[in-house]
Amino acid sequence: MRADRLISILLLLQNHGKMTTKALANELEVTERTIHRDMEALSVAGIPVLADRGKHGGWRLVDQYRTRLTGLKDSELKTLFLSPSFQLLSDLGYTKDWKEARQKLLAALPNTLQSQADNLWNRIHIDIDPWKQSKHESIALNQLQQALWEDRKIRIAYEKANKDSSERIVEPLGLVAKGRTWYLIAVSNQEIKNFRVSRIKSAVLLNETFIRPADFQLADFWAESKQNFVRNLPVFEVEVEASPSIIERLSFSGRFAQVVSMDSPNENGCFPVKLTFDTKQEAASYIIGFGNQMKIISPSSLIESVKVIGESVLSLYK
Repeated sequence: MRADRLISILLLLQNHGKMTTKALANELEVTERTIHRDMEALSVAGIPVLADRGKHGGWRLVDQYRTRLTGLKDSELKTLFLSPSFQLLSDLGYTKDWKEARQKLLAALPNTLQSQADNLWNRIHIDIDPWKQSKHESIALNQLQQALWEDRKIRIAYEKANKDSSERIVEPLGLVAKGRTWYLIAVSNQEIKNFRVSRIKSAVLLNETFIRPADFQLADFWAESKQNFVRNLPVFEVEVEASPSIIERLSFSGRFAQVVSMDSPNENGCFPVKLTFDTKQEAASYIIGFGNQMKIISPSSLIESVKVIGESVLSLYK
């Protein structure tokens, strides 16, 4: 509804200070022409919105103007009072602060909404830990957070996946939690990079500060980085025939296996299946786990790899 959108614009400007037409359009998922019409409507309604021209221009409210809109829709209330991930709050050291803030927010609500908000915590709980916990110790999170809030450079000792270590000075721009794994987004050698926090073996906060890139958006950077990572992953394609007894297990039996396609059973009752893996070794380990319930059709090189593994297992138990 347009009324909701006008209120959203008002609150966005109040919270952000200044926003471009493009930024507002992207946030509200409308066209820039719609934003211009909405701004005209706000102005006609007596809301003091101003347009600053130039390179650093944008829409803003007249200084000191604050809306007195306090109503919350049911859906908005639910988003505020959904239980967050206590695991991530614990990693950041914010569990106690969140509980106190929750009580303050609850106390600020009208009596008619308090019971409704309180009841939400008993309806939805978010747990991002796997069933078998394998939490990586993030010894540097406290220093990284301080560096982020204060725009200070930090010296880190970083260990790559191949165990090579190096020391570098970085400019922290943000922290991202992917599941329970934390990543530091930082400028290193004039390039924005991702660092897995569990591989940071030491972190020393420096007195030197830095200026954050004005156009940097953490969520946008992470989304693009994630797409690039997935796009550049190696792909090893395999064609197999699978016994009917294991069909339901295919989607749950391998962390790195993906079922690309599955055809109807052939004359011997087996299902032709196309799978993809990151590497040949992962494919061999996955397929050999099904024993005689899965037969490789192609590639022939994988057949040879599985034969070698099978022969080595047989020799082990002779």
